[in-house]
Amino acid sequence: MTRILTAAAAQLGPIAREESRESAVSRMVDLMKQGAARGVRYLVFPELALTTFFPRWYMEDWAEVDSFFETEMPGPATKRLFEASAEYGIGFYLGYAEKTPDGHRYNTAILVDDKGAIVGKYRKVHLPGHSEYEGHRPWQHLEKRYFEPGDIGFPVWRSQNAIMGMAICNDRRWPEMYRVMGLKGMEVLSLGYNTPDVNTSAWEPNHLRMFHNHLVMQAGAYQNSSYVIATAKAGIEEGVGMIGGSCIVQPSGEIVAQAQTVGDELIVADLDLDLCKMGKETIFNFARHRRVEHYGIIASQTGVVEPE
Repeated sequence: MTRILTAAAAQLGPIAREESRESAVSRMVDLMKQGAARGVRYLVFPELALTTFFPRWYMEDWAEVDSFFETEMPGPATKRLFEASAEYGIGFYLGYAEKTPDGHRYNTAILVDDKGAIVGKYRKVHLPGHSEYEGHRPWQHLEKRYFEPGDIGFPVWRSQNAIMGMAICNDRRWPEMYRVMGLKGMEVLSLGYNTPDVNTSAWEPNHLRMFHNHLVMQAGAYQNSSYVIATAKAGIEEGVGMIGGSCIVQPSGEIVAQAQTVGDELIVADLDLDLCKMGKETIFNFARHRRVEHYGIIASQTGVVEPE
C-alpha cells in the first residue's frame, strides 16, 4: 500500500519587532486552516516563527533578550496553534527560542503530531554568526551570543506513518546532519530558516544565497533518499531582506514545490514515502555498499525514537 503524506511548507512573511506572539500564531493558524482545505496532514513553519529574527540586534539587557524566548510549550500564546492542530488533524514543526527551567537558551524546533501532541524536540547544532558586537556589519548575527549549541544530537521519530527528522537553518549546509539521520532511516526532514539576502561575514554574490540554499538541501535529499520540507521567513523584516525560497524536495533531489512570494504562503505536495525506498535499498544502501570497519564508524539503521 502506497504511503502518501500530504505536506506543506507554511512560509511566513516578515514579523515586526513589535508584533505580538498572538498575531504571529493567528497567521500560522490561518495557514493551517488553508492547509486543511487542501488536504494537508503535516506542515512546517519557519525557524524562530513566533518573533522577529532578534539575533540581528546586540542587546546587553538579558531581560530584553528573554522577552523573545519561550519558557513553556505550549504556552498561553501558542496554545491556540496546538488546538488547531487537533481540530484539523494536522501535525506540524515549529521553530522558536527556548529557555529551559535551569536557564539554558536554545534555538529549538518541536515536532507535533496530528492530535496536537509534542512528539519530539530538536536544538540547533550549527550556530552561525558571532558572539560580540561587530560595528562593520549593517546588522548583527548574534546567534552565538543568545543560544547554546544543541545538546540533543540528530534523533528521528516515527510519526504520522513516517520516519521524521528535524534541523534548523544553518544545519542544512552540513552533510553530516543529513547522514546521521539518513543512517537512522529518515524519510522526511523538516527544516525552518531565516536567511538574509546579503552575507555580512564576507563578500558573496547575492544570487548565490538562493543557489546554495537549494543546492545543499537537494543534495542532502538525494544522498539520503529523503524528502526535505524547508520553510523560510521571507521578505523585508526590520529593514533586512530575507531570501524566502521555501520548497519541498523529493528523494530524487528535485524540487517539487516552491514558494512564489516573500509573504505568508502555503506550498503543498503529496509525499509518496515509498519513493524513499529506491535510494535506500539500491544506490544509497549503506549496509550493502560499504564496509563500516573501513570508516571506523557503526552504520546502524536503528535509532528511531518511538512516541510515548
